[in-house]
Amino acid sequence: MDLVLRNASLPDGRLHIDIAVEDGRIAAVGPRLAVRGAREIDAGGDLVTPPFVDAHFHMDATLSYGLPRVNRSGTLLEGIALWGELKPGLTQDALVERAMQYCDWAVARGLLAIRSHVDICDERLLAVEALLEVRRRVAPYLDLQLVAFPQDGILRSPGAFDNLKRAIGMGVDVVGGIPHFERTMGEGAASVRLLCEYAAEQGLRVDMHCDESDDPLSRHIETLAFETERLGMQGRVAGSHLTSMHSMDNYYVSKLLPLIREAGVAAIANPLINITLQGRHDSYPKRRGMTRVPELIAAGVEVAFGHDCAMDPWYSLGSGDMLEVAHMGLHVAQMTGQEAMHQCFLAVTEAPARILGLEGYGIAPGCHADLVLLDAASTVEAIRLRAARRMVIRRGVVVSEAPPARATLNLPGRPAGTDFRLGR
Repeated sequence: MDLVLRNASLPDGRLHIDIAVEDGRIAAVGPRLAVRGAREIDAGGDLVTPPFVDAHFHMDATLSYGLPRVNRSGTLLEGIALWGELKPGLTQDALVERAMQYCDWAVARGLLAIRSHVDICDERLLAVEALLEVRRRVAPYLDLQLVAFPQDGILRSPGAFDNLKRAIGMGVDVVGGIPHFERTMGEGAASVRLLCEYAAEQGLRVDMHCDESDDPLSRHIETLAFETERLGMQGRVAGSHLTSMHSMDNYYVSKLLPLIREAGVAAIANPLINITLQGRHDSYPKRRGMTRVPELIAAGVEVAFGHDCAMDPWYSLGSGDMLEVAHMGLHVAQMTGQEAMHQCFLAVTEAPARILGLEGYGIAPGCHADLVLLDAASTVEAIRLRAARRMVIRRGVVVSEAPPARATLNLPGRPAGTDFRLGR
């Protein structure tokens, strides 16, 4: 054995568990494992989890905030227009440098798998080339899955479909789309059919920006579910955002949810961005904008949370912290019961791992030894504290370490020099 973690708490509630690692994979999981000669790490009862997974991100735009200007209105459409202004001045070196910096942030926060959309509406495919290079560089420590994303619309943007096919030929993994940004509802539905048929022919997964709108009549998720089932692509398709569902009539949603479940389409909400960009045309009351997460989960739909943006034309904040994403999702969806809060943790770990089709993910013999030791005793406490990542392990190798969050207080009427772990 190469490594053994002792006295860990696991996300499923098991306590005092040891995890033995050999040749980059988990060899054994159980209490008081008889292991000799391996490096030992005492978890001290803290939570050990598989790594965080971000099911929806835009790495080609990350860390570009303020270039060439700031999004003054804070709207989705100004962000898209601003990205269009930025694209002509992009260089491959700058794209790679910003993406690599973000990947460093991600690893330090235990985020070891990211699905990033990459814009293919630039004839040069500069961003595609840059992120393929980033994927090659980070492969030893981070799984980067790329989606060919027609930001300006696959039908609306001349040459976009040819560009998408070129990007797939270069090694991009997933077919993307944005039907609500096409010129008409009919064109949006046609784009869903076109892209799903192409993905089915190529044996690829699909992840579409779908109905990222406050318009309750934006119903492309219905078409996506229909095409998924028609083409036999169950389990390979995701609809991202789905924010129009927040504003839809309840009767229509009662019909829609079973259609999504029957088609095996996953839903990816992006709490930080959905509540920032949606409801911008409202006065009061203002809609929160995020899709119906608890209702989707209750209907049996696979639901994940994504970070979406970090310091880019759409969002001026962000740090690669998926616990921050889960924390926001919990509040916006009003998922404050114990089991519901645990589900929010799963929405940034196990659920997105299944959506991405990650091989060897989990804490069981045979899985990759990719683990995160958190400064928390449970999944709920981890979200509450946005817990420090005491240790991040990739294939059995420690790639990042940080001390637990502690404070020493000297307060009147309290014992001098009181040392305690924050929030615990």
